[in-house]
Amino acid sequence: MVILSVEKLTKSFGGLTAISNVSLSLEKGELVGLIGPNGAGKTTLFNLLTGIYMPDAGTIKLHRDGTEISMNRMSPHKICWAGLGRTFQNIRLFKDLTVLENVLIAMNKSVGYGLFTGFLHLPLYKREEKRLKEEGIELLKIFNLDGKKDEEAGSLPYGEQRRLEIARALATNPQLLLLDEPAAGMNPAETAALKDIIVWIREEFDLTILLIEHDMSLVMNTCERIYVLDYGMVIAQGTPEEIRSNKRVIEAYLGGDVSNA
Repeated sequence: MVILSVEKLTKSFGGLTAISNVSLSLEKGELVGLIGPNGAGKTTLFNLLTGIYMPDAGTIKLHRDGTEISMNRMSPHKICWAGLGRTFQNIRLFKDLTVLENVLIAMNKSVGYGLFTGFLHLPLYKREEKRLKEEGIELLKIFNLDGKKDEEAGSLPYGEQRRLEIARALATNPQLLLLDEPAAGMNPAETAALKDIIVWIREEFDLTILLIEHDMSLVMNTCERIYVLDYGMVIAQGTPEEIRSNKRVIEAYLGGDVSNA
């Protein structure tokens, strides 16, 4: 069952076409990679999918619970509520807030009380706040961050900030999760642990995942299918084995990373 379908998506900035006639689809439960050289348009595509940019042409549709949702003109928060969560290439945590507060902010759409109840601190407010904190801590445990729940997010080491950003994305209760270079800045041990986490959360949370990553070992050993972008266009798609031996992909990567992954 298709969960995301993108048809002939195009986006230009001035005279530069960043995304050109891109089409792709994701089946429910898939873990799909999106790779390409720097400047290929990968993060621009994520920004189009999440409503940060509006496309010049083409369609983006999310399929959820038998309903087709057109996301072409939806605001980012409505796209999030529709079931699409993401992380960012450059970490965007609330660094002056605690680790737990960063996760709780992302859980606001699941709050079971209104403004009046919250303002008066009625019993429902107290019950819901207790529930949310418990769920937030349980989510942090997955990433071994529960022991740092009261620390400021900005004080965490870089690798832990990366993990917190994924935890915050999961707190939005997505069906489709977009991970933008989650292993960036991590050492080999952290990257190996991240690989296991990504595979586990896909199963545990019944997620579909689209992953941008330059670490070819992570991509090749994690993803079932891979799309390759170059100069804003899809130049190849297929299994890791097909991508590894694709001559056009090898050329786009200057003959190195993909073929040796």
